[in-house]
Amino acid sequence: MEITLVIVIFITVLAVFLYLQNNIIDITKYSIKSDSVNGRFKIVQLSDLHSRPFKKILKKLDEIHPDIIVITGDYINDKGKNLDKMIDFAGELVSRAPVYYITGNHERRLKNFDSVMQNLKDAGFIVLLDDIAQVGVNGSNISLLGLDENMADFSDYKARRNGTFEYRDMSGYFEKLSKNQGFKIVLSHFPENFEKINELYYAQYDFDLQLSGHAHGGQFILPIIGPLFSPGQGIFPKYARGSFGERPMLIVSRGLGNAEFPFRLFNHPEINVITVSPKIK
Repeated sequence: MEITLVIVIFITVLAVFLYLQNNIIDITKYSIKSDSVNGRFKIVQLSDLHSRPFKKILKKLDEIHPDIIVITGDYINDKGKNLDKMIDFAGELVSRAPVYYITGNHERRLKNFDSVMQNLKDAGFIVLLDDIAQVGVNGSNISLLGLDENMADFSDYKARRNGTFEYRDMSGYFEKLSKNQGFKIVLSHFPENFEKINELYYAQYDFDLQLSGHAHGGQFILPIIGPLFSPGQGIFPKYARGSFGERPMLIVSRGLGNAEFPFRLFNHPEINVITVSPKIK
């Protein structure tokens, strides 16, 4: 009886611990000073919801009051789970601020990809598939390049780890972006593309900020060791969380949902809040 009680207590404590790991949302704040802006604005980055209409996000957004929201892929998982709920949730997000959205590897595996993209557009998302959107906020001009990298096939992961994957040449889109005035943002699902794809790496181009997801913070973040694993980067991934560089800067979201593996460890879901303001001259 005592052993049974101990087992029950252990299972209960473990279940509560795992629930909290998956449901406490961290707010990570970044501040960027730029010569390219005339007024202050606030960006919220959401990433990797994986078909989870996370209602706590809406409460957080009501507290943050962002000027724009960006979603950096894997909003809907590759099985199309909760599709109707995610379309409704899109409308809730749009009611808070304009939403700029790019695809991740999961959306690109959807058989009904085109109809899902249309549903999201109808809900109010600004869907960027290798396209640039421009918006004015508080006297500042913002250009957002949304990349549809389409690195979705499971065989792609192996090829990327082996160094044999053939990346798309995005230079034409970056050249077009460079001609715009103001603050330039790149939305890319895959953070490793910032520096680690040979001569096609994104950091060589003229822009201010890249926002990415995909790595889920390494899924497990171990004390001292750090993030454990990310598809495409392998074990101990460098680009799993946080920021890299100055201009351009990369910010990587730990994401909000889970894909195939259902648990996080020392790696709460995350909302990134990026405040951009003019440099004091």
